[in-house]
Amino acid sequence: MILSSKILKVDPAAVEAKIIRFIKGCVANAGAKGVIVGMSGGVDSSLTAALCAKALGGKRVLGISLPEKESDPRDVKYARKVAKLFGMKHIVIDVMPAIQVILQSIPQYTSREKISSGNVKARVRMVILYYYANKMKRLVIGTSNKSEFLTGYFTKYGDAAVDVIPLADLYKTQVKQLAVHIGIPREIIMRPPTAGLWPGQLDEAELGVKYDTLDLILYGLEHKITPNRIAKELNVSTSLVLKIIKRCERTEHKRRGPLTLKLS
Repeated sequence: MILSSKILKVDPAAVEAKIIRFIKGCVANAGAKGVIVGMSGGVDSSLTAALCAKALGGKRVLGISLPEKESDPRDVKYARKVAKLFGMKHIVIDVMPAIQVILQSIPQYTSREKISSGNVKARVRMVILYYYANKMKRLVIGTSNKSEFLTGYFTKYGDAAVDVIPLADLYKTQVKQLAVHIGIPREIIMRPPTAGLWPGQLDEAELGVKYDTLDLILYGLEHKITPNRIAKELNVSTSLVLKIIKRCERTEHKRRGPLTLKLS
């Protein structure tokens, strides 16, 4: 069997060093004074912020929590814990007033449209992060991992509207490995992954597959293993593998800039 959890094992110390060099280089090349990180209290944003602090020093990292009325109170609690642990400055901004103004100004708005409403939340958060980035002459650091990126599990021009994404080549299971190495608190690493756009939202429920399995499917596809073989090795249905392929294809537009037509 090729597809087992062993193939996703990383050398966390080596990966940490590469990401730290990457962050330092991006900030230096941009002439930026530091970075802004939106902190949700989950493992991805916690790890990203911690790596930024190790790369630049905590004083050059501003973590911003952006809760609204439906947010889990633990989101801010865990973000504060990580910020304190790694010596970062951290602030909390309630985004609900801004969200309400926008939603109430949309003539056809209905609360039944969870995805449309949830994406407004993500895009409002992006606006605030970039306000601080412009004000402080800093870069906005994205927190998406490779599993989310390849499947398009993010909001276009929302949480994906960033300058740098340090974790974009690490699958979710690898993010957890690095988080353990870095010293992210266990309760954060073990939290059920969620985008936090509405109550009860869970990544794995929306994706229809556990990250442990998804990561191996994506690894197999990336290494040109056939869908039938992937399904057989992982003991899953071929239809699930094909569903993941279709999702990756459908969301390609989210991973690139707008298409343009060359007329001359």
